[in-house]
Amino acid sequence: MQKIRLTIWNEFRHERENPEIAKIYPEGIHGALARGLAADDLEIRLAALDDPDHGLSDEVIASTDVLIWWGHCAHGEVRDDIVEKIHTRVLEGMGLIVLHSGHFSKIFRRVTGCSCSLKWREAAERERLWNIAPCHPITREIGEYFEIPHEEMYGERFDIPTDGEILFISHFEGGNVFRSGVTFERGYGKIFYFQPGHESYPVYYQQEILQIIGNAVRWARPVFFRQMSAPQTPALDKITSVNTAPVTGILQNIDGTAK
Repeated sequence: MQKIRLTIWNEFRHERENPEIAKIYPEGIHGALARGLAADDLEIRLAALDDPDHGLSDEVIASTDVLIWWGHCAHGEVRDDIVEKIHTRVLEGMGLIVLHSGHFSKIFRRVTGCSCSLKWREAAERERLWNIAPCHPITREIGEYFEIPHEEMYGERFDIPTDGEILFISHFEGGNVFRSGVTFERGYGKIFYFQPGHESYPVYYQQEILQIIGNAVRWARPVFFRQMSAPQTPALDKITSVNTAPVTGILQNIDGTAK
């Protein structure tokens, strides 16, 4: 069986700059995820913001089947050219899993085309996640609901596209609700946004969270990689109509420019 090539990307700033967060995630959030997700069918690579090319060189992007993204305090420092390369690769088939505050990342806003704004409150509230799509592969082995003892509140309205399939809806102790697990398809790629994971709480050690993310990795695995294009296509059947209109003969690239 060919392994899924998983790259886990993390800003890795909070853990290095805040001693209290370093106590929770001494190996970084990406390290905790790598340890919790480790399995025989996964080939895991770690990458971080301050690595050369953010750890996302052309070679790394080209050899990644699924990319997990966690960011919070430095979204603006991510290079635009790398975001464009990731976006192109998602359209070609790469899976993308965006976690927690990654909702404001350049790549998530790029693939959704929305502001991705929401309400928030940091008060260590209990979060109850309701599984409203029990037949979906991402919710496999997850019951009707589960709880996180302490989490940052994310609340509606969440500005994301309406074509997303909602898998989880959360209710927070303070009364807010949130679409906390949503899937999208863009080009040939599959995308999953999953809300839990504030850096101040040990969320990424909780079994249900790791189960869901692991399920998402396997769901988002590419069926194939195929370049998005706008090909000129020959007819399958004989055309008997007479074309009297002028033929411009312009071939277009997927970005709208002419070849």
